Amino acid sequence: MNDDLFERGLEIRKAVIGAEFVDKAMATADDFNMPMQRLTTEYCWGAVWGREGLPRKVRSMLNLAMLSALNRPHEFKTHVGGALRNGVTREEIREVLLQVAIYCGIPAGVEAFRLAKEAIAEIERHEKT
Repeated sequence: MNDDLFERGLEIRKAVIGAEFVDKAMATADDFNMPMQRLTTEYCWGAVWGREGLPRKVRSMLNLAMLSALNRPHEFKTHVGGALRNGVTREEIREVLLQVAIYCGIPAGVEAFRLAKEAIAEIERHEKT
């Protein structure tokens, strides 16, 4: 594994989805799943998110659309927070999810709206504490 790419990925991952989330994922990793944590951090966050071809805001909007289409609720909710950190507005999230509803089907759109609303409410609760 490439340690420089891992460190770069770790920095980006923490900036996008939050240091608390990432630190917990790394701290609870064991011999079984640590290779997956390293792979995700190095290649997803370091090699791809670390590229300059797209701004993080655009990458976040793409992730919301893809994770909705793939029905990955846990990752989707995590990336709602990341999108907000990357400057995506609630209105832009809404527009992405309307696009999802048309191209991926109303059930996917309805589920994505429900999950986004939950994620935003959780973030707002956390901000108040």
